[in-house]
Amino acid sequence: MQNLIECHDLVKSFPSCRALGGINLQIPSGRIVGLLGPNGSGKSTFIKLCNGLLSPDSGQLLICGNTPGVETKKVVSYLPERTYLNDWMNVNQMIRFFADFYEDFESARAYDMLSRLNINPAQRMKTMSKGTKEKVQLILVMSRRAKLYLLDEPIGGVDPAARDFILNTIISNYNPEGSVVISTHLISDVEKILDDVVFINGGNIVLCDSVDNIRAQQDKSVDMLFREVFRC
Repeated sequence: MQNLIECHDLVKSFPSCRALGGINLQIPSGRIVGLLGPNGSGKSTFIKLCNGLLSPDSGQLLICGNTPGVETKKVVSYLPERTYLNDWMNVNQMIRFFADFYEDFESARAYDMLSRLNINPAQRMKTMSKGTKEKVQLILVMSRRAKLYLLDEPIGGVDPAARDFILNTIISNYNPEGSVVISTHLISDVEKILDDVVFINGGNIVLCDSVDNIRAQQDKSVDMLFREVFRC
């Protein structure tokens, strides 16, 4: 399997803290990976580095064999923690925008997901609730045939009733030849869809293993192990 993410001694610091302290990690294709840790652990920093929004201080980071930049943006579909959609646009306009911008965007898939959620594609973003906006944003992200999906807290801002839909949308619509990295601290909600987990705290990787190994070797759920490791 090809490694979609490779990082070696990756370091990123800000004036107030060292966000990543020299991490080493490989994520192959065909996996759904949970990047799990408490708030402030370095999850969002890592995802922003992978998406080319930040530059590392030292070390190496490769996405599909390339340094994050113009080429990697063609194969990475990124869901940020905050909604970025323009309020004056309606969903139809957003779909046309994504279709123009990304060669791998499939408008038919987007409209199918909108229909299943009963979201009117003519509705303007400014008239939607926060939860509906986040669903639309996720639909746009998952309608690409990307190699790597980077999802930063995709269920953090929605009500529990919507979380199952979001998780089902993720596992039903991602490119099976690609991989999904989900950053979250809501372990019990996402555990059922994960293949692998990466525990991160204080900018360092604490554990990296498959969900099956954790359950078989430690006889614990990921959520239970997470609570033990982070004492929460």
